[in-house]
Amino acid sequence: MQATTAAPTMKEVTQQAWVKRPLIISGPCSAETEEQVLATAQGLAATGVVDVMRAGIWKPRTRPGSFEGIGTKGLPWLQAAKKITGLPVAVEVATAKQVEDALHFDVDILWLGARTTVNPFSVQEIADALRGVDVPVLIKNPINPDLELWIGAVERVAKAGIKQIGLIHRGFSSYGNTEYRNAPMWHLAIEMKRRHPELMMINDPSHICGRRDILLEVAQKAIDLDFDGLIIESHVDPDHAWSDAKQQITPAKLGEMIGSIRWRKEDTASAEYHAALEKLRQQIDQLDDELMQILGQRIKVSEKIGLYKKDNNITILQTNRWNEILERATAKGDKLGLSKEFITKYLDAVHMESINHQNKIMNA
Repeated sequence: MQATTAAPTMKEVTQQAWVKRPLIISGPCSAETEEQVLATAQGLAATGVVDVMRAGIWKPRTRPGSFEGIGTKGLPWLQAAKKITGLPVAVEVATAKQVEDALHFDVDILWLGARTTVNPFSVQEIADALRGVDVPVLIKNPINPDLELWIGAVERVAKAGIKQIGLIHRGFSSYGNTEYRNAPMWHLAIEMKRRHPELMMINDPSHICGRRDILLEVAQKAIDLDFDGLIIESHVDPDHAWSDAKQQITPAKLGEMIGSIRWRKEDTASAEYHAALEKLRQQIDQLDDELMQILGQRIKVSEKIGLYKKDNNITILQTNRWNEILERATAKGDKLGLSKEFITKYLDAVHMESINHQNKIMNA
């Protein structure tokens, strides 16, 4: 008689999901009713692409009076959704009491939101509540573009004994940002990956975009940048969601979107590819060396200008001259296929370095 294989435990299912690439997490911004949670969960399971279901139980809102989450009474709904679909469930926690409640109702994965990560006191409270607990924890980037706060949150949770820690890139608040709800600032996420390559990094297109029409565009860019997965908000009836309706999609639309993403691999065994790439990278290295030499020469000229300004008692900043440099460079850059945004950021950095050198000369 053939022995039957025991079904995997939920802890084993969660572990399998945690190490899977790409990891896909989805679910409603807010758990609203038991019917909504169960219907969304069944829709997500039917897609065959979702590994973990998420739902907001406690919702930190910018202003009072908005829907701030159904609270602890929604946690049994997630238990029921997990039982029906077999999907692990994840929720955001912001206090020690929320950690305790989530674990009491067998939540499989916890995450720290952007408003929590920004506050070391809140992170430490959660870390203390997690001591002795074996549960995966995801940490969103802080609202403001401060890498040290993000790293600090990781360190606090790690010191509490949590072994499975992952990162969520959900974008940053920035003055003047209009295209996105939260500016992605990809360079900060890339720098975080560089500093902590051992940590899983998933992207949150929903909170970056704030609207559903550009979700695929952001998700594809994240995958092209070798992110480990996506966390996307979905709702059985997104247009009537109680919170963040514009950025949510139906489970069916989620399945279509995941299916339309071009999933790229990080490397290939092709010797021809590696040989061609190495030649091009050598060219990049040579050009970078030449750029450094030219930038060094530019700073030396800037220092000579600083001496003349000092001798003639002239201010460092010459606004009209700076405008001329920007206009000429952006026009030339456009002809070379370089974006105005890139040219402006590059010249701003060069300009500040020149100002710093001239300031040392003027005040020596």
